[in-house]
Amino acid sequence: MSTTPAPHSTASTLPPARALEGAARDRALLTYLMLAAVFVACLVTCNLVFRKFFVFEGWGLSFEQSVGLLAYPLTFLVTDIISEIFGPRKANLVVLSGLLASVVTLAIVSVAGQTSAAAWSPVTDGEFAHVFGQTAVAVGASMAAYLLAQFIDVHFFHFWKRQTQGKHLWLRNNLSTIPSQVLDTLTVLLLLCAVGELPWERLGVLFLNGVAFKSLVAALDTPLVYLGVGWMRRVFQLEPGQEIEL
Repeated sequence: MSTTPAPHSTASTLPPARALEGAARDRALLTYLMLAAVFVACLVTCNLVFRKFFVFEGWGLSFEQSVGLLAYPLTFLVTDIISEIFGPRKANLVVLSGLLASVVTLAIVSVAGQTSAAAWSPVTDGEFAHVFGQTAVAVGASMAAYLLAQFIDVHFFHFWKRQTQGKHLWLRNNLSTIPSQVLDTLTVLLLLCAVGELPWERLGVLFLNGVAFKSLVAALDTPLVYLGVGWMRRVFQLEPGQEIEL
């Protein structure tokens, strides 16, 4: 009889997903849908307001960034919570839902831009075009970067979850979010500069500021991830690292 031990698998050390029934399942589904709604709302808002830039100064730091960055980091917070509790498939489904919502928003904005403003309209055709005229180009660039970054975020999150056997939530939260946000920042800025939406001379400063700002936010949102995950573990009686099967 062979006494050779079976190869060790870190995935096997994670507790099996928990299947809920009745009211508990309905509550879990409602929680998932509410998180998905926050994700989509943040993503669509970012795509609509990104053309306004601001300067943030505090703690001896100065950032020049799009106002879209005020909401975009929340999308990574939400996907990390969904990934931890509901698993990678449900997280990727939310990512694809965000893409669909952005495409629908783009279509509506494009149709609205083709209509003529009434004489009494508070917003003229020129003003509307100035704010939303480049939305198609910008959203196209943003969505290319978005898909790449979000899928990598989910993949890295579960890679580190397996490697740490479901422990050290802070580690997988940051080691998935920060690299994916760096990639997202670089990709979207390169595309926007390539299509003429941003001047090339702003690429360096916007990239460095974006990476610094997003890394800071990623570190600051770690307690929020713990709060969200901890609350759901208590409500749905989950073990550390355990997911819900919906």
